[in-house]
Amino acid sequence: MSSRLEQLQQMLVQEPHDEFLQYAIAIEYFSVNNFEKAIDCFKNILKANADYLAVYYQMGKCYEELKQTENAKDIYNRGIELAQKQNKTKTLNELRAALFLLED
Repeated sequence: MSSRLEQLQQMLVQEPHDEFLQYAIAIEYFSVNNFEKAIDCFKNILKANADYLAVYYQMGKCYEELKQTENAKDIYNRGIELAQKQNKTKTLNELRAALFLLED
């Protein structure tokens, strides 16, 4: 376990509902190729806040790494819907591009 990950986890003990810390931990798991653990973290974030838009792209990438194409497509599509609702053009374009590349 990386020291950065340990530091983030210690910070999360102090602020257990901090979604950004939870997201940072998930990204750390992603960076060390622990995609299953990253997905678990992302799912926990979405349980508390389904509007946390950044999760959808990263979670889709995790599913891609695990060769779970249908799950990746589903999460990208959910993210696309949310990005449209939130009027987040940059994220919308990123999600559409990821989905396009996956379907290509």
